[in-house]
Amino acid sequence: MRRREVITLLGGAAAVWPLAAHAQQAGKLPTIGFLGAASASAWGPWTAAFVQRLHELGWIEGRTVAMEYRWAEGRSERYAEIAAEFVRLKVDVIVTTAPAVPAAKQVTSVVPIVFALAGDPVGAGLVASLARPGGNVTGLSIQQTELAGKRLEILREVVPGLRRLAIMTNIGFPDAVLEMSEVQSMARMLGLEVATLEIRQAEDIAPAFVALKGQAEALYVCADPLVGTYRVRINTLALGARLPTLHGFREYVEAGGLMSYGPNYSNLFRRAADFVDKILRGAKPADIPVEQPTKFDLVVNLTTARALGLTVPLTLQAAADEVIE
Repeated sequence: MRRREVITLLGGAAAVWPLAAHAQQAGKLPTIGFLGAASASAWGPWTAAFVQRLHELGWIEGRTVAMEYRWAEGRSERYAEIAAEFVRLKVDVIVTTAPAVPAAKQVTSVVPIVFALAGDPVGAGLVASLARPGGNVTGLSIQQTELAGKRLEILREVVPGLRRLAIMTNIGFPDAVLEMSEVQSMARMLGLEVATLEIRQAEDIAPAFVALKGQAEALYVCADPLVGTYRVRINTLALGARLPTLHGFREYVEAGGLMSYGPNYSNLFRRAADFVDKILRGAKPADIPVEQPTKFDLVVNLTTARALGLTVPLTLQAAADEVIE
């Protein structure tokens, strides 16, 4: 190993050792409570990205930091229960996404909370402002509602004669409702007829497709933990109904959806680790500005396109960040 590498390695380790040593003297490593809104499998790539970035920053699970993972499995009623458990465990920071933040804030106004994803954190009352969050909460905004127009433009390139659009929304999830409203507005501006599929639980998914029969030529799926957990089922039913699907992020397309355009969620979870790093080193959430996405991905599933009898223009394939074949 070259001298410079040795110095770099020692320098990075030294930055964490004082904190880790202090925690061990107190009989406890710094602890991160990781509250996943969906299932462990659904969040797998994002969790891995978060942990990898922590490792790069010197926070190694079991050595310099402890991790407590809990999964709500798409059931919002579990958020408060899990947050309360984290408070009892005396975690040093809670990492989650926007849906769980209100419940966590009700449980604690002291433990720092970092959201890796939030559609409209100011509008939802999670923070006072992006520049000055205030309180014990900060994180990353995904600008979900502002992307609706771009997504519909992409969809019309693949389905050029599109006239009737269906929107699937978990009506109990505020960010999804905001996104639905934006999509409805943009769709009507484009002269599209709109049908809305409102769901609240997994049992509503199949009946929604039955009710939709013959009313739409494509399906826009608003992202939320429930939909994320059951994304394979949704895409399978959509394929059976001959409906091209449009999603907000790549994992839905990897699960059989047609296309997605939106922030790179793995990148956002990596950046959430940077927030946690700052907090574990003494920064206050109130003083850490909310950040916005810097990386957006277009993902196209050609296997699904062929199954639907659709031709994806070569120009769109060339513009895609990933093409699944």
